[in-house]
Amino acid sequence: MLNQLLKNYRVILGSASPRRKQLLKNLDIDFTIMPVDINENYPNGLPLTKVPEYLSQKKAKAFESLIQPDWIIITADTVVIADNQIIGKPHTKEKAKQMLEILSGKTHLVVTGVTIKTINLSKTFSSTTKVWFKKLESQEIEYYVEKYKPLDKAGAYGIQEWIGYIGIERIDGSYYNVVGLPVQKIYTELKSLLKTLEQK
Repeated sequence: MLNQLLKNYRVILGSASPRRKQLLKNLDIDFTIMPVDINENYPNGLPLTKVPEYLSQKKAKAFESLIQPDWIIITADTVVIADNQIIGKPHTKEKAKQMLEILSGKTHLVVTGVTIKTINLSKTFSSTTKVWFKKLESQEIEYYVEKYKPLDKAGAYGIQEWIGYIGIERIDGSYYNVVGLPVQKIYTELKSLLKTLEQK
């Protein structure tokens, strides 16, 4: 199993997200959390679906002066794309309500970019999930924002919370990707990376 294959490596999760921590933990691998703080600007003209990959690479690059030969770094970034724009983290309740009004009654994309990096190798990939929201009532938006305070979540919602139970009609793609990490892809890519490392 993967945890056995990783026994000679130190896995580092470059994120402070409690959702990402839980998802990676559920793969039954040991890891250390080392949050990384970067400027999340990206080039003008970069396709919106490529922004998460770009930012995950930027986060991984922040480890270049620290990385040790036995480290495997995992960094990620998630964006919500609706109406041809990125809906980021709201930071205020009013902004959260505005964002949910934008998503209400529409489909949107959730894209997570992931970079897995060792001292000599780096692999970046992304996962996209299409999400259908029902038309949300203003009282539902108000209740969710006031009770769950989704101020640190892209798109101002967590699919695993109340709003996901009552508001999401269906999805096309990975559920866990919407939570914060495409864990199935990460599992597969880690196994592939370890095989490459063994051959060197």
